[in-house]
This record gives sequence, C-alpha cells and structure tokens, in this order.
Amino acid sequence: MNKLAETWFKDCYQSLLTSPLAHWLETLPAQIREWDQHGRHGEFDKWCRLLGKLPDTTPSEIDLKTSVTIGNGADISDYTQAQIQGLMKQFMPWRKGPYYLHGIHIDTEWRSDWKWDRVVPHISDLTDRTVLDVGCGSGYHMWRMLGEGASRVIGIDPTQLFFIQFQAIAHFIRAPHIHFLPLGIEQMQPLNAFDTVFSMGVLYHRKDPIAFLTQLKQQLRKGGELILETLVVEGDETTVLMAGERYAQMRNVWFLPSVPALTLWLERVGFTDVRLADVNVTSLEEQRATDWMTSQSLKDFLDPEDISKTIEGFPAPKRAVLVATRK
Repeated sequence: MNKLAETWFKDCYQSLLTSPLAHWLETLPAQIREWDQHGRHGEFDKWCRLLGKLPDTTPSEIDLKTSVTIGNGADISDYTQAQIQGLMKQFMPWRKGPYYLHGIHIDTEWRSDWKWDRVVPHISDLTDRTVLDVGCGSGYHMWRMLGEGASRVIGIDPTQLFFIQFQAIAHFIRAPHIHFLPLGIEQMQPLNAFDTVFSMGVLYHRKDPIAFLTQLKQQLRKGGELILETLVVEGDETTVLMAGERYAQMRNVWFLPSVPALTLWLERVGFTDVRLADVNVTSLEEQRATDWMTSQSLKDFLDPEDISKTIEGFPAPKRAVLVATRK
C-alpha cells in the first residue's frame, strides 16, 4: 500500500479503537486491504505523489462553522499560494464545496454550503455525536459536521478522486477525528452505532432503494437520526418516477419518489417521526460550471426552451431533505 495512504488508514483504525465503533475493526482492515489490492484507481499513486508536494502551512484561522475556510493569503508567500493552487488544480474536477484555502477560492460546481444552510436548522444538534456521511463526495459536508461539534465524523465513498480531494483539504486542517474510507454502503457491516447518518444525493443512484434505506438504518443506533436528501417528484404516496436511459443526462438514475412515497418507504423499513426539512428546485446558480469544474453542468442538462424540464422532458431536478429517527 502507498505509504501515505497506509498512514491515513492506521490513524483511522487508532481512532476507532476507543470509540463505539471499535467492533468495525473486525472487518474494516481486511476490506481496505482488498481495496488496495484490487480496487485502487490507476492514477491513485500519482495523486498521492502530488499530495506529498503540498507545503506545510500554519493557518491563522480555521472556520468550519460558517464555511470551510483555512487561513488566508497573508499566511503564506505568493509563491507558496501559486504552488498550492497549481497542485489543487491537478485534482479537478471539484464538484462539492466551496473551499477557501489561504486566499484560494476553490469554486466548486455545487454550492454545497447553500444546501447545508438549508438543512442544518432542521436536524438534531451534532455536538458530541458520532456521524456517518454516506456518499460523502469530497467531504465538504463532513467538515461542516465537525464545525457543528460532532465528536467523530466518518465519510464513505468509493470514488477515489473524492478521497484524494478530501486528503488534500485535510492536509491543511489536520483534524484527528474525521476520516474518509473508500467504501460503498454495501460493504458496511450493520454497525448499529452512529448517532447520525447523512445520505445526500445517493438514493436515486440505487437500483434497490428499499435495501439502501435498510442499510442506512443498520448503521444507526436505536433513536439515531437519518438525514436523507434525494431527487423527488410531485405526487402522492403511490407516485414514483423511473426515468428511461437518462435523467438530466445522468445514466445511473433509477427511482425518483414523491415526498409522501419516500416517507412511506422510510416508515416501512423501520423509521419513525419522518418529517420534511427542505424541498428545493436546483437553480442554475447552485449547480454550474466553474474554473474548477469546467465540463457540462446543470444548464446543459435542461431543456433550453423550458428550464422547468430536463433535456429528456422530465421535471427538472427537485431535491428534498427528510429527517427520520430509527425505531
């Protein structure tokens, strides 16, 4: 295993030893070894070499409460700032953020901070909670969870570029109780231990949404809280859209339920106190191409004559956040 990656995982294992998640160590190291032997991306070692070139800095401030801001431009020389920006550009495309790093604005495709600001007033206080973020992307929301006082944050996502992006940001923050594991939810044993589980932007990518909701439940302790965000459509508890080959140009979209249907699904698999926290039509300002994500984005996936529809003629992306409690 790459020595840098080996250090990351060992730090995670050490953190788990003294936590309510210690029993995860019965399976996790073997899964990581399997990933190392058979699952790593061909560019992973190159990305790690680039990470190793990131300079060490001493940020004058770190704000995770109102943003993800690490230091400012006055902390470092112009040369060091250019060096950091050049290296971080090597990890494009940056999709979830934004990040502010020593005066560098990593202007990501998504304004994930807007989503967080809409969600956080509706969830339980994260202070001293052990939190899992399923499909965590580059980890933007994980940092915000830490900023809300979580005692331990674990993110899982099989996309290795996201893993590298997280490590690039973590290089400058060096927080001991936040970890990213390159796993999917299907690889997770039922831990029954997290106080809070987030899953934002994953459900519609699953062929079996009921099995996925059950897997999320199995990570929570009894009384734990699920925060679920997904694409939805208008309708009653029987309404579910199954798109054709593509939805908004995405190939891997399966089921888009109505909010009442999703509420019913959650109740059927063992959640209670299901409530709608937010529903929002994704705007062209919230998801767009930037200098840090230069390929097509939302405006390219909508009908140019009627942006209330996707290019395929389906309702434009509308996202709902539901909060529920494990029985």
